[in-house]
Amino acid sequence: MKIVIGVMGPGDRASKTEIKLACEIGQLIAQNDWILLTGGRNTGVMDAANKGAKAANGLTVGILPSDRSVGISEAVDIAIFTDMGNARNNINVLSSNVIIACGMGAGTASEIALALKANKQVILLNAERESQVFFQKLGANNVFVARTPEQAIDLVKEILSNSPLKDRSPIGMQDS
Repeated sequence: MKIVIGVMGPGDRASKTEIKLACEIGQLIAQNDWILLTGGRNTGVMDAANKGAKAANGLTVGILPSDRSVGISEAVDIAIFTDMGNARNNINVLSSNVIIACGMGAGTASEIALALKANKQVILLNAERESQVFFQKLGANNVFVARTPEQAIDLVKEILSNSPLKDRSPIGMQDS
């Protein structure tokens, strides 16, 4: 089974730095032969990560909030239309082996909280100190901090190497 790495972050309010980091992290995910999962929209971190992965010939999945293809990133290979609005954030989290949060917004914060509730590992990429402290208090051993995309990928590799193969299924299904 392929490894799915979820990259979450702001859409319209993403900074230039967050967009640059998202593009780099998307490229690195593809170079590691992992699948990139995002919210699928053509804005901010989602679009940048998808474009980065596509530039490195990666496979991208977008979990869309609506039932229409309006506003979808051109760099999404597989679009999953949920018609669930923000409730699709739980699908993003549960379908990812590891989550990388690149920047912060209300939607991203909800995805991190859902990930922690599901006992998923989250990497905060270039997050503000307040966000780091808050989520590390909530998630203890499941929250990691990276300053660069390369550090984030190293953390993903470490997380995956410490996880038994049967636990790598995105939805946590185990063999009977």
